[in-house]
Amino acid sequence: MKAMRLAQRLTVGLCLACALPAGARGLPIGKCINAGNHLEGRVENAFGGKRIESEDFRAIRAAGFETVRIPANWYTHSDPEAPHKIDPQWMTRVTEVVDSALASGLKVILDSHNFAPVHDDPAVGGPWLAEVWRQVARNFADRPQDRLWFEIENEPHDKLDNANLLATLGPALAAIRESNPTRPVVIGGERWSGIDSLATLRLPDDPNVYPTFHYYEPFDFTHQGASWVNPSPPLGRKYGTEADAARLTTDIAKLRAYVARTGVTPFMGESGAFESIPLEGRLPYYRAITQAFTAENVPICYWAYTNTFPLRDKQTGKWLDGMLDAVGLSKK
Repeated sequence: MKAMRLAQRLTVGLCLACALPAGARGLPIGKCINAGNHLEGRVENAFGGKRIESEDFRAIRAAGFETVRIPANWYTHSDPEAPHKIDPQWMTRVTEVVDSALASGLKVILDSHNFAPVHDDPAVGGPWLAEVWRQVARNFADRPQDRLWFEIENEPHDKLDNANLLATLGPALAAIRESNPTRPVVIGGERWSGIDSLATLRLPDDPNVYPTFHYYEPFDFTHQGASWVNPSPPLGRKYGTEADAARLTTDIAKLRAYVARTGVTPFMGESGAFESIPLEGRLPYYRAITQAFTAENVPICYWAYTNTFPLRDKQTGKWLDGMLDAVGLSKK
């Protein structure tokens, strides 16, 4: 009975009568998944996994997802010297991937991922990023703006924070607007775009700019055994405690505060639990997060398809048992 009560608190006990304002604007993302660990490295598939193909996007759409977020590395594929020309072969490959997703009936969020200079030294990285986006925006200017959206930079961190965010990313937005005056553009806040970044996140005076945040809380659950975290949270942590329920309630309150202040509903650009956690331990997390945030009209882009935080088995091509149900989709 105690376990049942905890499950109820994690999924439906979040004051549904306190729903977000009906007039809050937001991107029509729907169910979303990241094509993670494919294009965001120095070379394609640098972080593992197989080459992403049209079949992948058809499978994603057939499962019921409406949108795919495509992280791309522009930093290591552009000239460090002005005018920062993007490698034509890389532009061609990214274009191929985006067009394949669009052809499969998906909406696409194309983001800049791992653009190290903008985080290390915003004064240097900002102009470089702007020149990159000028080229990317021109390349995709004729794609439908109701189905392709740009995210200027993934997870601002280090020296890029909310205090200098608009000054740093503003030139990139202006570069995009030269060829895409009304296409939706996404901006996330400081400290890796965690939910706490919403408290001080300001957006440009542009009705077609939308906020995002990422959610990997509690971190000591979602990142158990992650090799890139030092020290890595130890294995064995289960999700579904009283503290987990309280944390989720508190975080929903932070979300509501942002919407009340701005009239805009952010979307969750990433969320997931690392593959070292047994699948039966991951499913309650996905289920709780999905139900809590979709009750607030917040779309979720799960990380990351078949790699590191997988929803689908790259070897068999099958969705992990129970996963589609956990994220609110019927099993296909």
